[in-house]
Amino acid sequence: MIVHMGNPHLGAIQYTITPENYSGFITVRAMLDGTVQNTGVKRYLQLNHKHWNAGSSGGFCNNGASLSVVTNQSKIEVGLAGIIKLFVNEKEEKPIISLKQKGKKCVIQEFKVNVKEKEQHTVEKIVAVYTSQDNKIEDPKVSAVEAVSKCKDFNSCLKTHQKAWENIWDKCDICIEGDHFSQRIIRFHMFHLLQTASIHNKNIDAGFTARGLHGEAYRGHIFWDEMFAMAFYDLHFPETAEALLKYRFKRLPQARAYAKEHGYKGSMFPWQSGSSGVEETQIIHLNPLSGKWGSDHSCLQRHVSFAIAYNVWQHWLRTRDKNFLLRYGAELLLSIAQFGSSLVKYDNKDGLYHTKGIMGPDEFHEKLPGSHKAGLTDNAYSNLMIVRTLLKAKSLFDILPKKKIDEFQKKLGIGQKELNRWDDITKNMAFVSHEEGVISQFDGYFKLKEVDLVKYQKKYNDIHRMDRILKSEGKSPDEYKVAKQADVLMIFYLFSAIEIEGLFKRLDYKFTDDILRKNYYYYIKRTSHGSTLSKVVHCNVARLIGEEEESWHLFREVLESDIYDIQGGTTPEGIHSGVMGGSIDLVVRGMVGLWILEDYIEIKPELPPKWSHVQLKFKCMNKWIHLTVTKNSIDIFIEGKEGEEMGLPFKIKKNLIKLQCGKKESFSYK
Repeated sequence: MIVHMGNPHLGAIQYTITPENYSGFITVRAMLDGTVQNTGVKRYLQLNHKHWNAGSSGGFCNNGASLSVVTNQSKIEVGLAGIIKLFVNEKEEKPIISLKQKGKKCVIQEFKVNVKEKEQHTVEKIVAVYTSQDNKIEDPKVSAVEAVSKCKDFNSCLKTHQKAWENIWDKCDICIEGDHFSQRIIRFHMFHLLQTASIHNKNIDAGFTARGLHGEAYRGHIFWDEMFAMAFYDLHFPETAEALLKYRFKRLPQARAYAKEHGYKGSMFPWQSGSSGVEETQIIHLNPLSGKWGSDHSCLQRHVSFAIAYNVWQHWLRTRDKNFLLRYGAELLLSIAQFGSSLVKYDNKDGLYHTKGIMGPDEFHEKLPGSHKAGLTDNAYSNLMIVRTLLKAKSLFDILPKKKIDEFQKKLGIGQKELNRWDDITKNMAFVSHEEGVISQFDGYFKLKEVDLVKYQKKYNDIHRMDRILKSEGKSPDEYKVAKQADVLMIFYLFSAIEIEGLFKRLDYKFTDDILRKNYYYYIKRTSHGSTLSKVVHCNVARLIGEEEESWHLFREVLESDIYDIQGGTTPEGIHSGVMGGSIDLVVRGMVGLWILEDYIEIKPELPPKWSHVQLKFKCMNKWIHLTVTKNSIDIFIEGKEGEEMGLPFKIKKNLIKLQCGKKESFSYK
C-alpha cells in the first residue's frame, strides 16, 4: 500500500491471492467509505464523532466508483474516486463489477473470480482524493475521477512514488555508523515528519499537528510542537518550513482579535489552534484515573506566541531569506512583540516588569495554592522568551530597508514610545531565582511542598501524569514541586550558551556553567516527564553539563517514545510529532554540534561512544552543505560554483574559517 509522495492526491493498494488448496469462486469487495467515525480515543467517545454529511456517489468506466462527502461544520467537500483492476498470472482480466450502495455515504464494488489452485490473482485499487480547499479545484469528485483514470496500474504508481522518496531522502537522510537502532529510529522519525508536513505543504494551508496525521488525540489541533521540528524543515525543506509559518501568518487577524478580547495589543495566538485560528482549548478535562471532569486552564500558555516568534527568527537565521521576512516573518515577529510588551506590567515598587495570569510549558501548575484565580506570576521561561522576542523584533530594524520598517510601524501602530518600552523591558524583566542560582519556575514556586516521586513510582509504577494521580487522591499538583515537563530547562535547550549569556547579562543575571548544573539537578528530581518533549530537553541539557550516561539514557527513551509506547497507551492515539522532531534535533544540534548563529556556523561534535561517524547534508543561505563527522575529524563540502565563498564563516575549535564552494575541507577537532 502506498500514499503517493510524488502526487499527494493518489493512493494505491495491491493484494495477491494464491489459493493453496482450493479451486472455485471467491468474492472480492472494495468500498469508498464515508461513514468512518473518529473513535480512536476512548475518552473522546462522549463527544460527537460523526463529521460527514452525504454528497453523491456513482460509477464510471466499467471498474470505477466515486463518492463525495461534506464536513458538517466547516463545509469542506471531499471527492474520492477508485478504480479496481484484476491480474491473473500477471495478465489483466476484465471481471464484471457490480456497484452497490450502503446508505448514502458508502459505495461498494464487488466481483467474483473463478480461481484455480496455485494460480496467482492480483487485485489492485488506485484511489484519488481531492477537496474543495485544493487550488483551482471546482468539483473535487470530478477531479478525482480524472486523476485516477490516468493511472496505468499499481506498479507504475509505485515506481514514481519510489523516485519521489529517493529525491527526498537525498536531501534529509542522516547516516549513523555504529548504532543500528538509532539509525533506524531516526529515519523512522523522519518518515513520520515527512508525512505530517511534506514537500506538498507549500501548496496547502495547514499547520504542524501535535500528533501527526496518525491518530485522533487532541482532535488534530496545532500547539507549539513545531518548535521542536522546525530545524529539520528549515535545514532540508525550507519551503515546507515557510508554509508552516504561513499557516500562522494567515491567522494573524484571529490572533489580533484574541489579544484585543483579553485587553492586549498585537497578536496572541491560541494554545490550541485549528483551521479557523481561534482558541480551541477545552475548558474542562477528564481525569481517566478518577473518572471526574475538572477545569482546564491550559489556554493560559501564552508562550505559544513566543514559540512562533522563535520559529520565525530561526527560519531567518537558517535561510537568510529576506523575502520571507518582508512578506510574512517581520509582521509576525513585530505583532507578537507588541503582544509581549502589552502582556507585561511595570511595578513602581521594584522597578521591574512582571507577567501575571499565565502558565508555562509545565501544565501541572495552573495557579498558586489557595488562589481562586487561574494563572501564575513571572513564569521564568515565558518572561525570557518575551525579552528575546522583543530583542529580535528590534533587530529587524537593522536587517530590513527603513522604508519597509516604516510601513510595518505605521500598519501596526508601533511608535517610538513603544520601542523605548521594548528596550526597557529587555533590561528590567522580572527573573526570580534562588540565592544559590536555581531559577524559580514562577514566583512562589520555592514555597510549594516537595513530593516523593520515588514513593509514587513504587505505588503506581507509571507516574508520567502525576497531576492525575494527585487529583485522584484528592490533592492538587498546584501545591507541589512537581513538573509535567521541562520548563526552566527549556531556556538552556533553545539557546546557545553565547545567547543565554547575553540575555542574562542584559537582565543583570550572571550565567555560569554552575548555574546550568544546579538547575538541571534541581528540576530533574521534580519532573515526571508527563510529556515526551520533556526528555528531549533534559537529554540535551544533561549532555551540556557532561552527564554523558544520563544523556544517552534519555536519548534512548526519546527514540523509544512511540515504537515502545513508553507512556502506556498514548501512541495509538497518534504519534508524538514534536518528540520525533526533537530526536533529530538532538542528533544534529547536540551530537553533531551544528549551530547556525547570526555571524557564523558552529560545528562542535560530541559523538556518543558507539557512533563512529555521522554523515548528513543541510541547506543554509540557499547552498547545500555536506558534513561528515568522525571521532576526531570534520569534513565539509559546499555545493556551488567552484571558488565561490560561503556567506557565513564556520567556527571550528574557536577558529572562524571562510570556506569556498566545490572544495572538500577537512579539520581536526580533538
